Amino acid sequence: MTRLPRHRACVAASALVLSMGLAACGDEEPTAQDPGDGETSSAAGEPTDEPTGDPTDDVSATATPTDLVTVPVYFVGDTPNGPALYREFRKVEADNPMDEAVALMTAGDALDPDYRTLYPGGTFESVAFSEGAGAIVAQVEDDGWNAPGDLSKREAKLAVQQLVYTVQGIQQERLPVLVQNGSDPAPLFGVDTSGGLKAAKPLDVLAFMNVTTPEEGATVSGSFTAEGVGSSFEATVIWEVRDASGAAVLEGFTTAEGWIDKLYPWTAEVDLGGLAPGTYTFAALTDDPSDGEGGGPTEDTKTIVVQ
Repeated sequence: MTRLPRHRACVAASALVLSMGLAACGDEEPTAQDPGDGETSSAAGEPTDEPTGDPTDDVSATATPTDLVTVPVYFVGDTPNGPALYREFRKVEADNPMDEAVALMTAGDALDPDYRTLYPGGTFESVAFSEGAGAIVAQVEDDGWNAPGDLSKREAKLAVQQLVYTVQGIQQERLPVLVQNGSDPAPLFGVDTSGGLKAAKPLDVLAFMNVTTPEEGATVSGSFTAEGVGSSFEATVIWEVRDASGAAVLEGFTTAEGWIDKLYPWTAEVDLGGLAPGTYTFAALTDDPSDGEGGGPTEDTKTIVVQ
């Protein structure tokens, strides 16, 4: 997420119609959303009244005709305030979506090359919802992830939240996440899991800007609708289309549905009129009233191919 130089002008752009639905680029819209608002904590027994995840309710992962489901998978990217979680919607096999999604997460198998994982190799033995436990149970294969290893305390907590946000997003419920070796609780990177893990406050772990559409490597022409979620000063979302040198050749802004307490949906119509065919970068950024004094804006970028 390293910020390229941008040449921001005061471009007159209308506030666009906002949409609660988040769509991935391609032939099919994603059907998976994160759970709605509710009480969360970074560990069991530490409740808060902060909302969780993105404000997208009442939609769950649904099988496609090819027996695939679209699910949220959380990876790590860099921001001016350090590493944070970014979300990708991915299609996985419908028979065991949690196992498949968590395998992508632990391997760092992201479409966006700016994303990575904090997991140092390996995978969970299994990850599934347990009706009897009323929780999501992640079985570890051995004690290799018990200690933080080379991870800092902040990174260890963020790695834990990679798992929590991913599996809760797939399950569509803010259920406790139990990490076990057999029937015994197992620490995860030095974090005690014995009471069940819960989602941390969104703005403590999520990047303040996340692009859902266009997807990395998307082919576009004429115009396209960009969508995502963010928490930006006065709900202002800046967008740019950059050429190979990093210069902004198109730019504008839109208004998200809110800011301050969590990430809110935003939508922008991007008119490519007159832009020569080729490979560009679409970027969405938080507004930065400090003009860089606070470390600069948080951004998310996607490579696009203009036809």
